[in-house]
Amino acid sequence: MVAIANAFPGEVTAVVGTRADAPAILKAQAMGLNIRVSNHPEAVLDGIELLCLAGYMRLLRPEALLERTVLNIHPALLPNFGGPGMYGMHVHQAVIDAGETVSGCTVHRVTEYYDEGEIILQRRVQVLPTDTAASLAARVLEAEHIAYPEAIRKVREG
Repeated sequence: MVAIANAFPGEVTAVVGTRADAPAILKAQAMGLNIRVSNHPEAVLDGIELLCLAGYMRLLRPEALLERTVLNIHPALLPNFGGPGMYGMHVHQAVIDAGETVSGCTVHRVTEYYDEGEIILQRRVQVLPTDTAASLAARVLEAEHIAYPEAIRKVREG
């Protein structure tokens, strides 16, 4: 969220979350951004044309997908290591366990299924022989902070 807000100053109209104490919500408050908190986030999406998910673990209702462009970022190179149960450190450990030498992140359009939408952009990072899930996650996060704003620009340009 911070990388997106910094890349598009004055253009982030709201940060939506399910918990008022979520780190992204607290960071958004500190940045002076408009906050919307609800147990049912779809209820507070009015007026949002481009929704960028980050760390959101639920499927959105199909109606929410029809009314706006919805993007998500995944901490692996989809279609590999995606789908239910593939989030956070689970993804990075699965990449290491599979003996992969390259990982990264994927920005994709959101559909009614986990991690199956059109791929907008991917950034790759090397998996080092000494990597743990945490060390790999840190490098992938750096790539995510570059990839998401790039993908947003790409979508906006058509």
